[in-house]
Amino acid sequence: MNLREIIIEILLELERTDGYVNLLLSDVLDKYDYLEPKEKAFIKRVTEGTVERRIQLDYVLNGISKVPAEKMKPFIRALLRMSAYQILLMEAVPDAAVCNEAVKLAKKRKFGSLQGYVNGVLRNLSRQKESFVYPSMEKGPVEALSVRYSMPAWLTEYFLNCYGKDTAEKMLRAFLERKPVTVRLEETLSEQQREEMLSSWEKQGVAVSRHPYLSYAVKLEKTDGIRRLPGYEAGLFAVQDVSSMLAVEAAGIEKGQTVLDLCAAPGGKSLHAASKLAGTGKVLSFDLTETKLNRMEENRRRMGRDNMETAISDARIYREELYQSADVVLADVPCSGLGVIGRKPDIKYHVTETSLKEITTLQKEILRNAAAYVKPGGILLYSTCTVNPQENEAMAEWLCKTYAFAPENMRAYLPEGLPEEVKEAAETGMVQLLPGIHEADGFFFARLRKERSSSGSAQSNG
Repeated sequence: MNLREIIIEILLELERTDGYVNLLLSDVLDKYDYLEPKEKAFIKRVTEGTVERRIQLDYVLNGISKVPAEKMKPFIRALLRMSAYQILLMEAVPDAAVCNEAVKLAKKRKFGSLQGYVNGVLRNLSRQKESFVYPSMEKGPVEALSVRYSMPAWLTEYFLNCYGKDTAEKMLRAFLERKPVTVRLEETLSEQQREEMLSSWEKQGVAVSRHPYLSYAVKLEKTDGIRRLPGYEAGLFAVQDVSSMLAVEAAGIEKGQTVLDLCAAPGGKSLHAASKLAGTGKVLSFDLTETKLNRMEENRRRMGRDNMETAISDARIYREELYQSADVVLADVPCSGLGVIGRKPDIKYHVTETSLKEITTLQKEILRNAAAYVKPGGILLYSTCTVNPQENEAMAEWLCKTYAFAPENMRAYLPEGLPEEVKEAAETGMVQLLPGIHEADGFFFARLRKERSSSGSAQSNG
């Protein structure tokens, strides 16, 4: 199969299984690991881009084709979407080459009778791409923003209602921007050691830049595999978004403490917490499946975190032996994921208004237990990777109202390099990071202190 045929197979599989592009793409690239880096990059770019821009692509195709996208044969729909993405959004690929390859693929896959249709649609698209008329903001901001930024209309309206037009549009724009990989350098490295390692990465062609929020956070682009970078096998760095790093900073972890991470996979915060303990205390990291546990264990061993233990555990099920056992509980609960649509574009097609409401029930099940595990006077660090206020501020307020917790000023624990509005929010005990506004994924974290007089198990607390 040629590269475009591989892409179509991924798109068809996603449609058949309602799966997630990042997982399927990872499996496919492993299967075709013999391909050149630029070939794998092409597969990744076109596949992710076609999924990410699906609403915009379908709008354009519907304006040109006599057959609407939803009524096309699955293969032809995938072929035209993939080709439209290249014509509209990849200047380096000649339009004529896109059209010719699409026609060849239609013939190869026994759609010879539709070769003329495919050719006509794509050549018309090529001619009209500069003059094509999209919905106007004047006629309706919801449709205009939905098509322009390929966001479902109901979700576009939701963001507008929550954050207003200016902020919502910045968020939608940011979701479509290419995201660098962010890594956390070990804080024990000297500045000279850090610079030497970053220099070695640059010599491999990686674009490296220091993150403005944290001295040990680094953004990477143009990297062909994190595992190949110097320092990886030695455990000198770990992949972790800066928002997650800030959440661990906000927890204020001190040497000798016991830390529980209830929904720990892929383990970034657990590893960071273990690093903060500097070989003292312990981190107990739990998650639901053996697959997730194995991934955490691999990184734990690689980074030499002997003070970190991993185990399979369902955070919804109360464990009496953990009652009031932790100085700090990290509760990064399952959420709608609306803050990381830029990294996982198909989230926006899976989430529904109903699921937004249902997820809070699961969160409360977990937080009931999390609250019981915190020692009197200890910290519950609640976090999500969403921008939904009902899962964030409202959930933190519910926690404080239902259990014996209070938000605590965390400004002293966070770096000075943060924007002023984030530092001001930190004083309230709750921080909401927004894509397009802050240099981070959409992320929420709250530092909640348990009253020292608190007692009772999760069951007695309802």
